[in-house]
Order: sequence, then structure tokens, then C-alpha cells
Amino acid sequence: MNSISGAQELAPANTPASWLTPQQSVWKRFKRHRGAIAGMIIFGALATLCIFAFLSPFDSEKSNLAEKFLPPSSTYLLGTDSLGRDLLTRILYGGRISLAVGGIAVAISLLIGVPVGALAGYYGGRIDSILMRVTDAFLSLPSFLVLILLAAMLREVELPIFQRNSVLTISLVIGILSWMTFARLVRAAFLTLREMDYVSAARALGGSDGRIMLGHILPNGIGVVIVEATLQLGYAIIQEAGLSFLNFGIQQPTPSWGNLIYTAQDHFTKYPWLAIFPGLAIFLTIISVNYIGDGLRDALDPYKVLERVGEWT
Repeated sequence: MNSISGAQELAPANTPASWLTPQQSVWKRFKRHRGAIAGMIIFGALATLCIFAFLSPFDSEKSNLAEKFLPPSSTYLLGTDSLGRDLLTRILYGGRISLAVGGIAVAISLLIGVPVGALAGYYGGRIDSILMRVTDAFLSLPSFLVLILLAAMLREVELPIFQRNSVLTISLVIGILSWMTFARLVRAAFLTLREMDYVSAARALGGSDGRIMLGHILPNGIGVVIVEATLQLGYAIIQEAGLSFLNFGIQQPTPSWGNLIYTAQDHFTKYPWLAIFPGLAIFLTIISVNYIGDGLRDALDPYKVLERVGEWT
């Protein structure tokens, strides 16, 4: 009895009644990052406003020349553009396009980069060498110049799935030039994890390569992929805005944040709100996504877990 009571006295006072699940532990560490929480709130608010843009009383494409270039007011919160269209409504509809392009481009990058990195890291040898040389070849390309070239070529294609300057076309162009980072990160994770004891045990039990990669290694290396995906989302939105600003992306009258700034450049000195507000939407989206990525990186970092004893308090 004395030994038991002595052990209880030595036990830390903050020992939990039940251990936190991995998901709860990640969320608890994520909540400590105030910038990430603020980023989630800002990004969530922007995304929600864009989703419900149809609730606006104004038509995003219907012109009203009698009310063009009106400054921000109680009627038009962000003013009107050169055709008398409500700028706030066009920014919200443009946000739909920009966020959709970013999301689809990241999905395409994941579909290419994760399998390439997984195969290279798991098998190694000649397969690794070939796949990484292909990755290096893509990395050596001047990405933005190639983006412009591919966008200019694909926007002339009249196939049903590649309608002129469609969201899918721009997303595909960005996605096929952004998968290399995913491939390198996944390869590095697989090179480390494939040597773990649980992988050796799975092999000994007769697990197939596909089952080991998808069921054992990838779930334990998914953290770096999630973090990079959030950062790539912001990067893809910037690329779409750049392409549209240079008139190689989404074309008018369909609004996107990039082409809203493009159409505002001729009127910026007299009517600066035409460029300021779309630019502010891009800025808030990118910075919020970056903060979310920073928070996820800290929350999913296994070394930070080991450094924090008693983090469940």
C-alpha cells in the first residue's frame, strides 16, 4: 500500500483521466496558433460570402451605365465599375472562380505528385531515379512563362471539356506545373517511413505493396501533404490572378479577382477602389491560408509533440 501511495504522490498532477485521441491532440495544438485561428475565421467568412453571392440584390453581369464609377456608398458598399455593375457582387462571384481554380489546381497537383513521390520513395533504385529526374525537369521550367504559353494554347481548344478560358483549363494548366513539391515531400516521407518496424511487420504478414503504401505509410506521412496543400492553394490563387491580370486567364464578362484588377488598371488613378478591393480580397485570402498552413505545420509536427510534456492540460 505504501509503495502504491508513494507512486501516486510522484505522478504529475496534470495526468489526464483519459488520453486524448490523435485528432484531439492535433486540434489542441492548432488552437494555440492564434494566427491560424484568425486565418480560419477570415477564410471561412470569405468562402461563405462567395458561396452565397447569389443572395446579392445586384446582377454581376448586367450593366447600368447611368450609375458607372460610383464611389462606395450605402447602396453600393464597394462602389460600381465602368459599366455600372456592383463591385462587391462581382468580387464575390469572382471569388467563386478564383477559389475554385485554386482548389481544382491543388487537387490535380495531389493526384500527380503524391503517386509519383510514393512510388519513388517506396521502391527507390531505378524507379526513384527516373521519377525524380522527371520531377527535376519540371522544376527547371520557368513556371510562369510556361503557364502563359499553355494558357494561350489551351484557350483556343474547342473540345467540350476545354471550353475557352474555362475554370478547368486554367486549373489544369496550374496543376500540371505545381505537383513537384508534393512529389518531393511524399518521397522524403516514404524514404523514412518504409524502414519503420510496422512496415516490416506488414511485409512479413504478406501485405501487398499497394496496401502497405496506402494503408500504413501514407496515413503516417499525410501531415506534410496537408500543410503543403494549404500553401499551394494560396499559390494557385496568385497564379490565376496573375494569368487573368495578363489577360491569359479567366476572361470577361466572367469575373475573377485577377481580371477585375486587369480591367481596373485604366481607371486606377481616378477610381482606385476598382483595384483596391479585389486586391484586398486576394491579400486576405492568401495571408489567411498561409497562417492556416503555419498552424497545421506546428500541429502536425511530431517533434513538437515530443517537446511538450503535459500538453493535454
